[in-house]
Amino acid sequence: MEQCEELLERKEVAAGEGTYTLVLTRRDLSSLYPGLHIFTIRLLLGDKTLALFRTNSYEYSPTDPLDAESVARKNVLSWEHLLSRDPEAFFATHLEQVGTPADTGRPDVLILQGSPRADGNCSLISGWAAGASEEAGYSAEVVYPHDLWITGCIGCYQCYNTGFCTFDDDMTAIISSLRHARLLIICTPVYTSTVPGELKLLIDRFQAYHAEMTLAGRFVSRNGLLFSLAGRTGRENFTCVTRVIHDFMENLHITPSGDILVDGIDRLRDVRNVPGLEERIRSAVTTVLTGREGPS
Repeated sequence: MEQCEELLERKEVAAGEGTYTLVLTRRDLSSLYPGLHIFTIRLLLGDKTLALFRTNSYEYSPTDPLDAESVARKNVLSWEHLLSRDPEAFFATHLEQVGTPADTGRPDVLILQGSPRADGNCSLISGWAAGASEEAGYSAEVVYPHDLWITGCIGCYQCYNTGFCTFDDDMTAIISSLRHARLLIICTPVYTSTVPGELKLLIDRFQAYHAEMTLAGRFVSRNGLLFSLAGRTGRENFTCVTRVIHDFMENLHITPSGDILVDGIDRLRDVRNVPGLEERIRSAVTTVLTGREGPS
């Protein structure tokens, strides 16, 4: 049983030639989200979990007549009845629902290139960052959200029951990559004072990774860098971008380790015209990865 779970109900169920244990627990995650409780039903044979069901209080909207605790208790009764009456039918329909996360990528550095322009300024910066990573002896992966199939988060909170998003699309591989990365780099232009829509899709869908770590009771610390470009002149153009990205990193226990913000790009047109920018980008990446400052 996971730590910090309150035991609500425990009962022995005789079924066929065996005796099983039904356990209902409640986990209080109000420290993360006000009033968030996860209710878990486990069917045990000794110490082995044979079947598992979760529901949480955030799944149910204000107009929904159901609530998480009543649903969980109703399922305990249903499990007990079916298991004692027909164990074969029970195990045909109730399986362990929390498995091992998909593992499709293992980069040391994950770079999210938020611009829909694959040949633009953010792409150049992403290339510099990837190059610096590889020169320091680390693998890098650059993700272009605009080219991927990623469904928007619908706020169903199913991920806090299973550790997985209800959608299985290209986001699954991106979360797998972050799971192994030691450094996350976000490279983004400023669109209407914030990040482009495709990048915001990723940010919202990373909530499933937060849920995965929450259910495991283990948050992995890593570093993050933000490189952002604004067409207009003035540092105030980055106010929303930095707030969105820093809040996102904090949610995933990523330590912001430096921002490089470049304004006035509409006038300059090409980031290669910004004196010393490539060296600053490369140095920031090298410093985080190795602890040594890169060439200046």
